Amino acid sequence: MTTAQQAENKGQQTRTVAELVDYIQALNIEIQELYCLDEIPWVLGVSWGKDSSTVLQLVWNAIAALPPEKRTKTVYVITTDTLVENPVVSAWVRKSMQNLKVAAKRQGMPIDPHLLQPVIEDTFWVNLIGKGYPAPRNQFRWCTPRLKINPANQFIREIVRANGETILVLGTRKAESVKRAATMKKHQVDRVRDRLSPNASLPNSLIYTPIEDWSNNDVWIYLNQSDNPWGQSNKELFAMYRGATADNECPLVVDTSTPSCGDSRFGCWVCTLVNKDKSMEAMIQNDEEKEWMQPLLDIRNELDIKDDREKRDFRRIWGDVQLFERNKNGETSIEPIPGPYTKYWREHWLRRLLEAQTKTRQTAPESMRDITLITLEEMSEIRRIWLEEKHEFDDSLPRIYQEVTGEEFQDPRPGADYSLLGRDEWIVLEEICEGDAMHLELMAKLLDTERQYRKKTRRVGIYETLEKCFNTSSRSPEDAIKNARLKRELSEAVSQGDVAKVKQMTLGDVAAINEIGEGKSDEQVTWASMKFKKKDSEE
Repeated sequence: MTTAQQAENKGQQTRTVAELVDYIQALNIEIQELYCLDEIPWVLGVSWGKDSSTVLQLVWNAIAALPPEKRTKTVYVITTDTLVENPVVSAWVRKSMQNLKVAAKRQGMPIDPHLLQPVIEDTFWVNLIGKGYPAPRNQFRWCTPRLKINPANQFIREIVRANGETILVLGTRKAESVKRAATMKKHQVDRVRDRLSPNASLPNSLIYTPIEDWSNNDVWIYLNQSDNPWGQSNKELFAMYRGATADNECPLVVDTSTPSCGDSRFGCWVCTLVNKDKSMEAMIQNDEEKEWMQPLLDIRNELDIKDDREKRDFRRIWGDVQLFERNKNGETSIEPIPGPYTKYWREHWLRRLLEAQTKTRQTAPESMRDITLITLEEMSEIRRIWLEEKHEFDDSLPRIYQEVTGEEFQDPRPGADYSLLGRDEWIVLEEICEGDAMHLELMAKLLDTERQYRKKTRRVGIYETLEKCFNTSSRSPEDAIKNARLKRELSEAVSQGDVAKVKQMTLGDVAAINEIGEGKSDEQVTWASMKFKKKDSEE
């Protein structure tokens, strides 16, 4: 057992400065031994907060002390940019990555930095504004896997495929939380080698946590007393922490047991997993030069409302009504689970975001005037979703963009501006439907489905697609919810073996067939067939 491992047995006891110096010296030897032990590449995850910066500095100093001929193994340094990071922190991260890259090349260090990002389809605004996903909640935390876990895990898997295995070096500490301490202790039991724990979510990768038993004081003493080897200022980092109120950083997330940005010191400025964004509030309050971030905080607070049911569709994102048992004020009721944001609110969030981006570019300090809250590629994908998946051929995104920014929207997607249907046709359709939202939606889907299949060489599947349009959009909200409740009651009756109730509930279908006048009991009855056949009989 090394001196560093012996020191771990003290748990979270407060170390003196002298004890911390001895511990760091022993840890330096431990890092060198692990680095030189094999050819397994290291992946060092950093968020550029205090903990991950400490680990990176420890690893850098340990490897730098080795003879050049022993610095043969690459250490990949990865940072995930969610594209919705706190702008001040995001600027710090990019500056740190650039300094690290330059210093590593200049000093001959085997450090290879990578700034990772989610794929366009997974970004926050593509999902919220494009698809209509509601603001994240603990019950529906769709953001963490897409924005953080997937980009990091994809990179790690690529390293594993190329080398067979990898060692993931993280700055996690037991002192961060009781949950974190319990998780780390659990993994320690399964360690296959000294100091290396298995990674449950990533096969053929081990986890090394050099500062797992450090306290906050240990971290800050080390950073303030040790020079940064790649030329970054640790005092700037300390000042950034001092400007806010929380006590943790946003860690590199590689699985769902890792706290999200919402539980961390710095995180996504849109995060609704906590009651307040204390770090951004503190920055705005404590520093007049950061008041330009107020529009961002306003959007975040507008997204974070307890009940947003009025802003969302009564159907799930795939078009079906799904019910749940709701208990409010002691009364139980069966209600539909609200789905994605409606067209109005998706357009509203886009407009608010563009307004905030335009304003911050005018009021932010010179160094932040090029701030981008939503990229051109994200808006192009949002536009594609609205046009192709939601059949909203009025194509409102370019219009909203021009109204807010005063500039013409330049879509990078080839052929994006070519369409047989557009704003004029949408207005005519609105007039014909006379305010009936479901009728408008159904007609838009049918017309656009025909348009999409018109461009195809073979029209295989068009009837199934048209039928889906009727199944999801032909009923009024009241009728669709009533139908879902009937299906639920019928399913419960079947599961309970209540034959009498099943017969009673299915008599309506027979009556509907007789009403149409076909007289065939095997005919499939739908709202559309009943409506059109009634219309034909009237004519």
